[in-house]
Amino acid sequence: MTLREVTDGPAVVACNTCRFSADARDDAADVRGGARLVEALRAVQAEPGYDGVAVQEMPCLFACQDFCTVHLRAPGKVGYVLGRFEPSAEAARAILDYALLYAESDAGQVPYRSWPAGVKGHFITRTPPAGFIVE
Repeated sequence: MTLREVTDGPAVVACNTCRFSADARDDAADVRGGARLVEALRAVQAEPGYDGVAVQEMPCLFACQDFCTVHLRAPGKVGYVLGRFEPSAEAARAILDYALLYAESDAGQVPYRSWPAGVKGHFITRTPPAGFIVE
């Protein structure tokens, strides 16, 4: 394993090797679901208003049962792993809409009433930032 340094700001880190779905590894064109989700995230991020959150990718977030997973992170904020997404533009938009709210928050907590519908039910874990725990 080799680590590569990236920008240390709000980011959605997408698993580019995730399964396409619970039942299929690849789509009809033999492309992994994670790679498709990265494509969708980058397409949405290219639209105006989404430049406040980086889209980064890496192989395997070790959440294989929860296909199409992303890790939402920012310095000094609680991080989240979300999964079970369809690799679609709608899912990408919901993830990035939530990520913008997350980036604006003080510690990474976004009020539930503000969550885009497309992320509800997709949270897998939350992780404390280095040097902190949640009270």
